[in-house]
Order: sequence, then C-alpha cells, then structure tokens
Amino acid sequence: MNKRKVTLAAAAAGVLTGAAGLSLLAMPAGAGQPPSLPDVSPESLVEQVLTSKPSAFGGTVEVDNKLGLPQISEIPQLADGKHNARIWTDGNGKLRLALPNGQSEQTIVDDGTTTWSWNSQDNEVTKSEHKADQKPDQQNSEQKAIDPATAAKEIVTMTKEFSDISVDGTARVANRAAYELVLTPKASEKTLIREVRIAVDSELKMPLRVAVLTNGTAEPAATVGFREINVGKQDDKLFQFTPPANAKVTTPEAKEQRQQGKPEVGLEQALQGEDPQIFGTGWDTVVGARIPAEAMTKVPAEAQGLVDRFTKKVSGSWGSGQLFNTKVATILIADDGRVVAGAVPEQVLFDTIGQVK
Repeated sequence: MNKRKVTLAAAAAGVLTGAAGLSLLAMPAGAGQPPSLPDVSPESLVEQVLTSKPSAFGGTVEVDNKLGLPQISEIPQLADGKHNARIWTDGNGKLRLALPNGQSEQTIVDDGTTTWSWNSQDNEVTKSEHKADQKPDQQNSEQKAIDPATAAKEIVTMTKEFSDISVDGTARVANRAAYELVLTPKASEKTLIREVRIAVDSELKMPLRVAVLTNGTAEPAATVGFREINVGKQDDKLFQFTPPANAKVTTPEAKEQRQQGKPEVGLEQALQGEDPQIFGTGWDTVVGARIPAEAMTKVPAEAQGLVDRFTKKVSGSWGSGQLFNTKVATILIADDGRVVAGAVPEQVLFDTIGQVK
C-alpha cells in the first residue's frame, strides 16, 4: 500500500467515488453443476492470482450491490441492484471500458500512451497523457471496480498473510471451469468481513469472480464477476479513440478546477489527506487523517448536507462527530477534522481516532 497516495475516500471504500476493492466484492451461487477438476493446493491458487497476467480478452462484467446505498447519479454502480459493464484488453496494457449510466454511458480508452474518458451525456472528453514514471499496472479506479482479476490481485496481496486460506470446491463462471479460493480473516482480525471467495479459471489461471461475505448476514454484500468472456485477440480499433464531433476536450486538472463548486467534489476533497496515517495491518487496517481547518470551511453547504444524509451523529471520549456505515466499511468524521476509516466495526474506529495527529 502506498501510504502517500491512499486517500480516505478510497480507503473508506469510496463514500462517493467508488466501492473498489473490498466493497464491490461478493459472489452469487454458480450456475449449473460444479465442474470436476484435479486437486490443487491453496498456495498454488494464491500464486496464480498474484502472478497471472491475463491475455487479450473482452467480456461483460455484472456488479450486483447490496450495500444499502441509495441511488447516486454520478456513480450508479454503487446503488443497490444489478449493473453491467464491458471491458476489453489487448493483454499488453491497452484497455477499453464501457460503463452505462442510465440513458448515457462513460467510455474509457487507454491506448498505451493516453487515457481518454468520454461522457456521452455532456459530450465531454478528458484527455490524460501517461507520465514518464507511470507503471503499466497502475490501473484506474474504474478498472479496479469492475475487473475481477485486478480486484482479486489487490485483495490477496493485502490480506493473504492475515488469512486462513483454503480451496472450497469448484464453480462455473461465464461457462468456464474454476476453482474456489477462500480467504478467511484470522480469528485475531477485527473486521466486518467474514470471508473472500475468488473463482480462479482452471485453464487461464486468472480470477473470474471475486466475493466478500460479511459477518452476521447470509446475503453477500455485492457481486463482481464475468457474465461472459471472450478470450483471444480483440479488434485493435477498440483501443483507439478519436473525440466525437463537437466534443469538449479537457484535462483532468482543468476539469477538477471547473468542478470546485460541486458538492460531491468538495466532499471528496475534504475527505482527502495529503499523507494519511496507517494504523494496524491486514483486515483491520484503519486509515486516518486530519482535514485541514481551511478545507472544513470550504465544504459547500450542499456537500455537508450530503454527509448528513448518509451519516449518524455519535460521540465518545474522543469527542463528537458523524459515522457512516455500510456492510463492508465504516467511516468516522470527527467535528474537529479527524477522520478514520476501514473495513472494521465502529468500536475499532472509536478506539483508533485518538491516535490521529
């Protein structure tokens, strides 16, 4: 985990900007009879998840959320219910994502040197040139949210040494045979998560579906997995992008500056710490930071209203503030600007917030 680049918004499973990582992961029952496959060790499957480099493919990913969040127009994938997305890759870093949003769609294309993002609703294109020191495996947050292979690698990397690992039979995902790898937090871990299940393709060695089951519930928190997948070379034209006629082309910096007044942007900026503090390890890691006083005063009233809508007021020996709960993550925002977040029960945050500097 890169401590300097982690923001509270991301670490908290993305109150407004996305539930990537743990918060988008859960698995429905597989269709049809489970396939008969040779025995395989948990260690072998873990190695496959960590080292697999998926070849070229195209596919449809289905996300089924049960996080208990209402509809937010900017990020429909967070709302309860089923959502589809398409993903294509050439296996060498080029990528295309199609993310439906009601009657519109967001298209993201990485051609190897530039990342383009087009919103069909306002016909605006954001153009982002790759930096010289940017690594090929630094995927954008949208890919992490909908690509089971990318999500699985992140989860296993962060939690494997804090988990009991096993293989629990087989499954069929997108009509492909897969093993079920299960990571269960060790008994000493204080977390909302009961277990993570990863369906690993028996032939391709890549994750096809990732799952999180939470404590105290029989229903999974959400689902991300391939509904269909086409393995093999994809049309080169998929990884090319030309801005549509009359589209407004801008840069990420210019777009961010223009959106300063929007409530969701103001809230996200307020929740970001330049150098977040990390407490604990493994499943019960807590990320903390202190929102600068000037940032607290600049949060628009609409943004504060958005916070109030999703939180409840709490207090304790640490002070008072607002608490945000989902099935897989908890965020505590103290009135004095301290913020802590993690995939942990609220008591863990109450016990940790006093350590925030």
